[in-house]
Amino acid sequence: MQIVKRAPSQEMTEYKPDPLLYHPLFSEGDTVLSPKGGEILFRVYSHTLKMTSGFFRSMFSLPQSASSSPSSSNSTSSPSNGIFYLEEDKDILEYLLRMMCGLSLPTIETTEQLEALLEAVEKYDTPGPLSIIRLLVMTPSFNIHPFKLYGVACRFGWEPEAKHASTQTLAYNLLDAEVRPLLQRLSTDSLLKLLDLHRSRREGLRQRLNDTPFVSGATATCINCSSHIDYHTWRELKYKIILEIDVRPLGDTVVDVGLRDWPEATACWNAKCPLANCSRNLYDKNETLRVIRDCVEKLPKTI
Repeated sequence: MQIVKRAPSQEMTEYKPDPLLYHPLFSEGDTVLSPKGGEILFRVYSHTLKMTSGFFRSMFSLPQSASSSPSSSNSTSSPSNGIFYLEEDKDILEYLLRMMCGLSLPTIETTEQLEALLEAVEKYDTPGPLSIIRLLVMTPSFNIHPFKLYGVACRFGWEPEAKHASTQTLAYNLLDAEVRPLLQRLSTDSLLKLLDLHRSRREGLRQRLNDTPFVSGATATCINCSSHIDYHTWRELKYKIILEIDVRPLGDTVVDVGLRDWPEATACWNAKCPLANCSRNLYDKNETLRVIRDCVEKLPKTI
């Protein structure tokens, strides 16, 4: 057999990838997408991309040049081989395309994957996948940190989700070192709203504990024997309550544990009139517990 050498063609031919490189769910279509690394390719119909993505709709409306070369400044390029090279890795691109094409969505394992997917959703302007993610983050089985959920909700203007997440943050101290990196990712407005919520619970309870039916904490006379009594045990317990709700604004450690086990609480419930012949309990424990619990329940719960 004689080998005939042909002169190189002056006309550029279109590169056709090996069919084995295509993702099994995305092997048909007139548009080829390549994730970072190019391990696998995705074929999708341009009509689907234009219908579901503002980015691709705008891109396909531009004049297309067959000899255009990739631009390093763009995240998506359409070179002469007909492949669009994207910055997302293959898993994130698969998640996004599954939602855009109406396919079943695999489990999102980590919040890092969720954040990467949200970046892609925002970049390619895909309202459909964004609405799916909005439902997903509120499902009980999806475990996302309250501050991350709050940040995402505020970023995309999801008010109900932001309120829900702000309530969950009440179990945290905003000054904890582990929380600081999460707070730094919030916008100024979102952070101030959260600070206002946490502070309003502390100050609201402080004001309520100084009102009736609670005693002022000053010296008084016993209503039974008119002896001089000092409400210092209540002052110390009240101070402890405010310190605790400042650390954990949710208030559960106050009403469920603190008022039962704290030394300040024990001293308060055991306080009696100093006159031996009287020895009246200075505080009604059950009623005081009920009123304090009621006060905590009525504090603001959301931004």
